[in-house]
Amino acid sequence: MTTITHLQARDIRFPTSRQLDGSDAMNEAPDYSATYVTLTTDADDGLQGHGLTFTIGRGNDVCVMAVEALASRIVGRDLETITADMGTFWRDLTSGDSQLRWLGPEKGVMHLASAAIVNAVWDLWAKREGKPVWKLLVDMTPEQLVRCLDFRFVTDALTPQEAIGLLKRREAGKAEREAHMRAEGYPGYTTSAGWLGYSEDKMRRLAREALAEGWTHFKQKVGGNLEEDRQRARILREEIGWERALMMDANQMWEVDEAVANMRDLAEFDPLWIEEPTSPDDILGHAEIRRRLAPIGVATGEHCHNRVMFKQLLQAGAIDYCQLDAARLGGLNEVIIVTLLAAKYDVPICPHGGGVGLCEYTQHISLFDYIAVSGSLDGRILEYVDHLHEHFVDPVRIRQGRYQVPEAPGYSITLHDDALERHQYPDGAAWQEGSAGN
Repeated sequence: MTTITHLQARDIRFPTSRQLDGSDAMNEAPDYSATYVTLTTDADDGLQGHGLTFTIGRGNDVCVMAVEALASRIVGRDLETITADMGTFWRDLTSGDSQLRWLGPEKGVMHLASAAIVNAVWDLWAKREGKPVWKLLVDMTPEQLVRCLDFRFVTDALTPQEAIGLLKRREAGKAEREAHMRAEGYPGYTTSAGWLGYSEDKMRRLAREALAEGWTHFKQKVGGNLEEDRQRARILREEIGWERALMMDANQMWEVDEAVANMRDLAEFDPLWIEEPTSPDDILGHAEIRRRLAPIGVATGEHCHNRVMFKQLLQAGAIDYCQLDAARLGGLNEVIIVTLLAAKYDVPICPHGGGVGLCEYTQHISLFDYIAVSGSLDGRILEYVDHLHEHFVDPVRIRQGRYQVPEAPGYSITLHDDALERHQYPDGAAWQEGSAGN
């Protein structure tokens, strides 16, 4: 048996606000941050599991405290006992302490904290098996995979038996799809040229660089001044042409009617989708926007708290693209549930990939979806943001606008020791020297 002997949670922050990296209409100057969890074991080989949850600065310390509040539910437990029944483990972590559950339930800071721990367990499990997480999932039988999941509150939309059926229908061809990914990579899109705080010259330069790197799909931030949004869309169309895809992201800035009016104004730039056009909690609002804006698609999900909200978005026909977040949902267990729900409702998943570490996470999710769940790339494309990857031991690799298949065991989320020390908040060198530490 491999026993988890210690959990460490660290407040890691990168001063991205100094260059306005990640800036949008709602979040003007974020500092990309991670509540970073290390699970230590008694294994002779020093086996550790790593996980993180993403925040944008202030409040990251609150998330660290939430992780520490949950630590007693995992320290002292055997990895093999957990992985033998991951569904039960997940429910115990998220709901086993009713007093802590009250702070959610299954949403907010407690769910972010749960995600960091849950993802660290998956990282630990995959490292023990000597496989990247995507491969660990793909190699499971449908029954083994479904045993990892908690279907509470979603069985009116998806039962465990239905989930097994969805997985069984894609078993044929898995080897061929895996080979296809190894040969071609998973298609991505870039947001790196479209941040709201960037100057026109910087946008043009970054767009040209992205074209040279082989990108065919681009996303811009909108939701500020409408005329400025139009000008920035015009700039991007001048640089990328009309044969390439342009997506737009309002980051929750608009009322329902305002979203419809503004996107009708921006429709001349042929956007593929509008992302987070209104409050992320407004399921019926998203459905109304989608109804009135078609054929412009509606995408949302990075701020969707849990599987129950996604169930309702899908049941209501509110979204064209499911943008689940690897660390806002309660870790990989809940991500898999949402992936299966989206497959049942025939909505492509296009996971949220900004922030720090999210691209490292989501490559595993999208590979699993294509190989084992959907069997299709139709409508599926994975976000890429060119920030902070150099700090990871096993960073994402991009070639001609496509994610290359990760091969190292684990969830690709382990940070270098020197990156952790430098960006520890508030005492790390990146925060003491007053210069950009990223």
